[in-house]
Amino acid sequence: MKSTRRVAIAGGSLLLATTVLGAGLTTGTANADLDRRAGNEVHAKLHPLNDSGVRGHAMVDSSGRKLDVTVHARGLAKGLPHAQHIHYGEQARHECPTFKNDRNGDFRLNVAEGVPGYGPIAVSLTTKGDSSPESGLAVDRFPTAPNGKVSYDRDVRTQRAVARAIRNGEGVVVVHGVDYNKNGQYDFDSAGASELNDAVPAEATDPAACGVLK
Repeated sequence: MKSTRRVAIAGGSLLLATTVLGAGLTTGTANADLDRRAGNEVHAKLHPLNDSGVRGHAMVDSSGRKLDVTVHARGLAKGLPHAQHIHYGEQARHECPTFKNDRNGDFRLNVAEGVPGYGPIAVSLTTKGDSSPESGLAVDRFPTAPNGKVSYDRDVRTQRAVARAIRNGEGVVVVHGVDYNKNGQYDFDSAGASELNDAVPAEATDPAACGVLK
């Protein structure tokens, strides 16, 4: 009989592989003239990754270090937590990955394969508490998706250099979590373990949607 491993990722806090997810941010030198500007809005149209079917829209209105972030997404795995972040890295291409970035040829994009395109985590779009890269997979503080939809609105703060990069069109919103086998939970059957931690299913960490903030 086939053995099935499942992980209920609906509670508890998982902080995984921050060296992959959140390292590499360059703070840069603060520019007081730029930071005194009024708030600026940037928008992203969220497109599906990994054939997830997820689509939506994100908006960031920033002023100084403050970010007013909204995310509306549909087509998500119902009732499961979906990690979501603003990614930015000075060395990144500031774009969403495609299947051309599937380096290991397993016909899906994992988190690490997307990092050269969208960069490491700059802001964790948690529902409460810390929103730094260190909360990159704080599963109990990311939104779930009743009826496959997420509506998120929160004010957070970040580094001035990151906020400036977002205003300059270099931030990328990524929503994670793909239920490949459509069984209503994140398990190991369809994609195995995450490259970030072998105790976590890849379904929980693989990117589901992406959009560049412009």
